[in-house]
Amino acid sequence: MKTVAFLVLLLLPAGSLPQTFAGQSAIVITHVNIIDATGRPVQPDMTLVIDRRIIAIGKTGQVRLPTGATTVDATGKFLIPGLWDMHVHMAFGDWLPGGKEVALPLFVANGVTGVRDMGGDLDILLRWRDEISAGSLVGPRIVLSGPMLDGPKMRFPSSVPIATAEDGRKAVTELRRKGADFIKVQSFIPRDAYFAVADEVKKQRLTLAGHVPDEVRASEASDAGQKSIEHLTGIFEGCSTAEDDFLKGGKSPGRLLEAYSAARAADLIARLARNRTWQVPTLVWERGQWLIDDIDTSRDPLLKYAPSSWRNKTWPMFTESILKELDTEAVSIRRRFVQKEIEIVGAMLRAGVPFMAGTDTAAGVDVLPGFSLHQELELFVQAGFTPLEALQSATLNPAQFLGLRDRIGTIEPGKLASLVLLDANPIEDIKNIRKIHAVVLNGRLLTRGDLDRLLGQAASFAGSH
Repeated sequence: MKTVAFLVLLLLPAGSLPQTFAGQSAIVITHVNIIDATGRPVQPDMTLVIDRRIIAIGKTGQVRLPTGATTVDATGKFLIPGLWDMHVHMAFGDWLPGGKEVALPLFVANGVTGVRDMGGDLDILLRWRDEISAGSLVGPRIVLSGPMLDGPKMRFPSSVPIATAEDGRKAVTELRRKGADFIKVQSFIPRDAYFAVADEVKKQRLTLAGHVPDEVRASEASDAGQKSIEHLTGIFEGCSTAEDDFLKGGKSPGRLLEAYSAARAADLIARLARNRTWQVPTLVWERGQWLIDDIDTSRDPLLKYAPSSWRNKTWPMFTESILKELDTEAVSIRRRFVQKEIEIVGAMLRAGVPFMAGTDTAAGVDVLPGFSLHQELELFVQAGFTPLEALQSATLNPAQFLGLRDRIGTIEPGKLASLVLLDANPIEDIKNIRKIHAVVLNGRLLTRGDLDRLLGQAASFAGSH
């Protein structure tokens, strides 16, 4: 995968630079507890010296400090690497307007300093990336696929219709030429075209990610080299005694539960672990999909960040489509299915299948940028992750997946300085990931006041759109 294009310097918009950004040369954080995400224990009472990278780390009082640096006394606070959301949609035709004004600031305000966009308008996303690099736009690092490869009749915007193997190969070549970092496949791409895409991706030295198409087994996708599977697509089918039937259609939560086989699940999970096929289960989105008529969002205070077009147009479109597919499936069955999803995620983790945190924001009902990643980490803990493993799913693991372990993902000298300062220890309680005191974005400090201003700007735009 290409890595240079999205390693960009991120600054707040020109004309609205907070005092902490203006003329800032270096940052010194003292008396901080470091959770470096490598697996080492918490390192207490440490000092970091930061420029655009982490210059030095050591015990407070034992580190040589630069003159003129901005100093942050972080006594009692905890420092973690910047978070990554590895499944987002930000520029999605006319379905998600306001991505620039809402999604980007919400990510940063919630400590999300990197995202993998899993389907979007390529020209818009590349322009945002350029603006972020130029310092005229605040936002996270962006890794992007551009439009998704789907079947001949597309269901979503930001997609390329694929009917034949030749269509698939041409699409991969064209997207690589235009600047896509990887290729995303959707559920309706035909079987022959999928395997042609998988082959062409290898030839083009790209990465294949996305859904397991309806006509393909999860085991086949894993063997074909698909690097990440999203939403557990194909997993329950592959864990069932009726996989051949499900390839022809007619699957539902109830039928998948009835046909579940522990033996087949063990075989598939072992294959995924052996092939290092990453999973991005998007549990926060899955919960909304299957329990869509069992969740009351009317009192959710975070809805102030959702533009009315999301709430009144886009999300209802998803709702109507999902409920139509569910037909008469009882809510009680869907609850059991969601619980089974959590159980199978835990089983895959114990077997050594690698995981990353992703949310499918903002393509799901009440799945809001930034906030939903915190919820996803809490669901990972429910599935059996330790809080550290949950944290690594949004820090160390994305760095490994992207081939950037030497630059991001942990707190170590030489790494790019994207960090989150918390008021409480997330290793004791993953919910403490929400208690953000400050964010360091590529060596630039955003205080709690700066983050609140970003939240206010997002809410203001959402309230008027």
